[in-house]
Amino acid sequence: MIMLGCMTGPALATPLPDPAFDEKGDAGEEKIVLAGGCFWGMEAVFLHLKGVKNVVSGYAGGAAETATYEQVSGGSTGHAEAVEVMYDPSQITLGQILKVYFSVAHNPTELNRQGPDTGTQYRSAIFYATPDQKNIASRYMAQLNTERVFDKKIETTLEPLKKFYAAEPYHQNYVAFHPDNLYVTIHDLPKLQALKDAFPNLYVK
Repeated sequence: MIMLGCMTGPALATPLPDPAFDEKGDAGEEKIVLAGGCFWGMEAVFLHLKGVKNVVSGYAGGAAETATYEQVSGGSTGHAEAVEVMYDPSQITLGQILKVYFSVAHNPTELNRQGPDTGTQYRSAIFYATPDQKNIASRYMAQLNTERVFDKKIETTLEPLKKFYAAEPYHQNYVAFHPDNLYVTIHDLPKLQALKDAFPNLYVK
């Protein structure tokens, strides 16, 4: 099934410094919700990270009654296509996840768009659930902007997580189930290759 609304640009693989401030890395399970264009490619990238236990595609930023693909695609719900990443901090920290997020998963300098996808539903956003998550993310973005890693400033918003709504079943693990889909081939598989090349110590099959 081809959906024009889920086209994204090629992976950046921009070399980034390590976060100067990060979480402790204690064993357990944490969650972070990230948005950055179509959730297909975002989900695929994070599913291949060491220490990530599960990734769910879904919607964040809007209300429950509008958390459907048809409504979110219209761009007026307040939702962004997002992924909920569940991970073990003893194997991969939030800072490392954000390093992949900013360098491989999407282009954080795009405002309300990723490649040909336009609208607030494709915005770059970190939905934080705790003050620590907000602090780590805000300090890393400030670090990247100060060091002028990108040619333009980061447009990623920091938004409090009110609720995450899982997307329809056919969106889950979409890249793995549709590797021959033209849009997956052009826009999502290059992200996985960039992840493998840029983060060989974190990449898992």
